Amino acid sequence: MKTICFDFDGVIHSYKSGWVAVDIIPDPPVEGIKDTLAAIHHSQDKPKIVIHSTRCSTPKGITAIWRWLIEWDLALFIDDVVGTKPPAVIYIDDRGYHFDGNTIDLTNKILEILKK
Repeated sequence: MKTICFDFDGVIHSYKSGWVAVDIIPDPPVEGIKDTLAAIHHSQDKPKIVIHSTRCSTPKGITAIWRWLIEWDLALFIDDVVGTKPPAVIYIDDRGYHFDGNTIDLTNKILEILKK
């Protein structure tokens, strides 16, 4: 079975308030993410949908994410919530960078981000 892995904060949870606490998730979902998750969940391929988050470094964080997913009617689309990225066909992360093999561009992008 194929796995699609989503980061939580900034991808599923809109994260407009920034970090508050591991078990406090104050903001609504990213606009349109429910439709995206539903489409993937109901697709012919039926991939496993996993959320990963640094919040999951404690059981309290995992519980908080599941509660939030239930509150926003998203839990039925999610197969697992984990603290580390599992093997997957794609990772969706708001802070990720697509590495295309060009190390010069990679170096420049990292140095640009460090200046901010």
